[in-house]
Amino acid sequence: MRQLARRTRPRIVLCGYTSYPRDYDYTAFRAIADEVGALAMADVSHVGGLIAAGVMRNPFDAGFDIVTTTIHKTLRGPRAGMILCRKEHAAAIDASVFPGLQGGPHMNTIAAAAVALRKAAEPAFRDYARQVLANARALADALLEAGVSLVTGGTDNHMAVIDTVKSFGIDGRRAEAVLDGIGITTNKQVIPDDPNPPLRPSGIRVGTPACTTRGMGEADMGRIAGWIVAALRHPSDERRVAALREETRAFCVRFPVPGIDAAAASPGES
Repeated sequence: MRQLARRTRPRIVLCGYTSYPRDYDYTAFRAIADEVGALAMADVSHVGGLIAAGVMRNPFDAGFDIVTTTIHKTLRGPRAGMILCRKEHAAAIDASVFPGLQGGPHMNTIAAAAVALRKAAEPAFRDYARQVLANARALADALLEAGVSLVTGGTDNHMAVIDTVKSFGIDGRRAEAVLDGIGITTNKQVIPDDPNPPLRPSGIRVGTPACTTRGMGEADMGRIAGWIVAALRHPSDERRVAALREETRAFCVRFPVPGIDAAAASPGES
């Protein structure tokens, strides 16, 4: 990246990936930006909540100028995003966002974002973030023990990326559909130097924030890994898939979705 930056002299050096299962070396990015006179910008949409909880590195600690993040992923808020920056860049960013690129603000979303950020400042949220990482490591370890090939060989954050072609001989689109059939939600995912097209890539991505929110722990990750492997090793076995779906259904009953399952159980209560 340094060689490319020296050759092209960019105005912004940007880091941030959609399926990178490790932490980021922000100090190295900042050093390269300084070397070529560029701004340093990070998109932390996937790990923003983990950074807020202090369990992953913070790009502002490395001197970054601009950080963008979603609010609805590891921050567990509404579907929205934020642009954070140092004071000297605020006026230019504000002017470009509104009225330049954004329509009228949705005040209900802003209120929900405020609630999410307030909750992210509480000790319980830090406990949640630590458990997300512990669950991700447990899930990755269980998959590796079963002989599954993971991109980078493991994880440092909330996600793991499975090479389904190497592991099971099927592409990520097929793997996503098979796992959806047993009640495990993943998404098809391009892997590094993927020879397959984006709509039928060679991998899938799995993550632990949602199951952690529902109260699952490291021991439960082993069971989930077992279901993933069992389904993907026999993707055409409809009877096996149906049996696995019943197992996951019975399992999930023990872990209600906060705010949803309770409301469904007591529709007359406010």
